Amino acid sequence: MGKYIIRGGRRISGTITVDGAKNAVLPILAAIPLCDGKFVVRNCPDISDTHITIEILKSLCYEINFDKKTLTAVRTKDSTGCVPDTLVDKMRSSIIFMGSLLASGGFVEIGYPGGCELGKRPIDIHLAAFRKMGAKITEREKTVICEAKKLKGCDITLDFPSVGATENIMLAAVRAEGTTTIKNAAREPEIRDLAEFLNKMGANVSGAGESEIKICGVKKLCGAEHTVLSDRIVAGTFLAAAAMTGGEITLQNVIPSDLNPICASLAQSGCIIKGDANSVTLHAPERLSAIDIITEPHPGFPTDMQAQMCAMLSVADGFSVIDERIFSARNKHIPELIKMGADIKMWGNGTVSTIRGVDSLHGAEVSARDLRGGAALIMAAIAAKGESIVKNSEYVERGYSKIEEMFRSLGADIDYQQ
Repeated sequence: MGKYIIRGGRRISGTITVDGAKNAVLPILAAIPLCDGKFVVRNCPDISDTHITIEILKSLCYEINFDKKTLTAVRTKDSTGCVPDTLVDKMRSSIIFMGSLLASGGFVEIGYPGGCELGKRPIDIHLAAFRKMGAKITEREKTVICEAKKLKGCDITLDFPSVGATENIMLAAVRAEGTTTIKNAAREPEIRDLAEFLNKMGANVSGAGESEIKICGVKKLCGAEHTVLSDRIVAGTFLAAAAMTGGEITLQNVIPSDLNPICASLAQSGCIIKGDANSVTLHAPERLSAIDIITEPHPGFPTDMQAQMCAMLSVADGFSVIDERIFSARNKHIPELIKMGADIKMWGNGTVSTIRGVDSLHGAEVSARDLRGGAALIMAAIAAKGESIVKNSEYVERGYSKIEEMFRSLGADIDYQQ
């Protein structure tokens, strides 16, 4: 397990280019088993979750080449539809292979997904949708088996706008017989990107990015080329790091409108933000102002930025409140921030945090417990006085490609040690 060694008290300033989005590339790669043909996916982030997904594709009989953020995939023979438990255990997003494998081969056997422990994240909503489309589902202690000779299009209303369920239904519906309508669908930009990729394959998907998505099933799909959209959460992380340290940063290869919920909160805290067609620049104030945040499905404030904003607000002027309404166990970073001198109290079974901004944090040895919490601890260590060690780098590596090199290029004194 690696760790980051950080000597704090440095400003984050400069210009970086943001990589492709983790939450977009994974469902896009999971769509590849829908048909034969050659696939070329550009701007793939070089992160551990991408590599786990590549291993899943290899287990499904695909020949993969991944070089300089470009991935090519070609099927070498028919797959059994079984995804190895050893890979599923490492990544929750592996569950979205269910939709594509069920649609293409009529059979999938997959274990219950792993990944970061953020609270209860049942897959019942996925399975209920597949049942409605005609699949027979057998749930065992550790695995799920889905079978369907032919999926049937239908109307599906989600109880909650789940991103994973929306993606899984889209993947299953593109080759179903008839039309599928997803109501109360997730509206995240990554849903829009998946729909664009599917349509390049010959699918008929409309409404992605809105609360109702319509998928008209087609009989045949083909290989496609696609460039993954930029990662709004990585972008938000670096914006918050610059804000926290009183810096100035320009992000290139971003979609400013996708960053609106994050930038609105940063502006409320006192930052000056300007954007153009594909870049955003942030100027931080001398000291940030306290703000309140409620996490919500898109277009609300993203839960994936909650930990980073918590770290940032720990040195803001005044009292802030963060109300986490998506994941019940997403505050594992808070005890670690407290070790660094943050004044944070948790309420409501740990889902509401009150933060009294302190003048400065101090260095400490802390441990990442999940992906975004790990990024928040690195941010805090860069802003803190003295040296910090952030352990468990494998969490951070799930969603950030060489984060230490990116922060170093922006002025941070940070090293990575295996």
